[in-house]
Amino acid sequence: MATDGFTTCLWFDGQAEEAADHYMSIFPGAKRGKVGRYTEAGPGPAGSVLAVEFEVNGQKFVALNGGPQFTFNEAISFQIFCKDQEEVDYYWNRLTEGGQGVACGWLKDKYGVSWQVIPAGLTDMIGDPDPEKAQRTTEAMLSMTKFDVAALRRAYAGE
Repeated sequence: MATDGFTTCLWFDGQAEEAADHYMSIFPGAKRGKVGRYTEAGPGPAGSVLAVEFEVNGQKFVALNGGPQFTFNEAISFQIFCKDQEEVDYYWNRLTEGGQGVACGWLKDKYGVSWQVIPAGLTDMIGDPDPEKAQRTTEAMLSMTKFDVAALRRAYAGE
């Protein structure tokens, strides 16, 4: 993988390769890079996976088996902008397998990584200069876990 730009390092406790494979199975066009293994120097067992490079949705990642010291939290999340309800459903369903929906399009996957599954146009609707449209859409958004695109559009239109 190229070293230009940014690469996000995700810290796992023995699940790095499994997580990388999981994410690569969800996003079309995903690529695997190098797989590094622990040596006799440790700290992990010699031959076990230290890190896996992968790319999904144009974003470079390294999944690192760093140990139990750190875990994921909601302070960092990945946003997936979806063209329609079908894409919202696809990403939501795949990423909540073993995880859970949280609120307002946010979810935590089975590894504890936070994601936002956002339909096209939502940011424009909640940021509309017409305060009534923005308020109706925001109220509808706040009542949802997984986004219902048709319901958001109805709220925006005042239906």
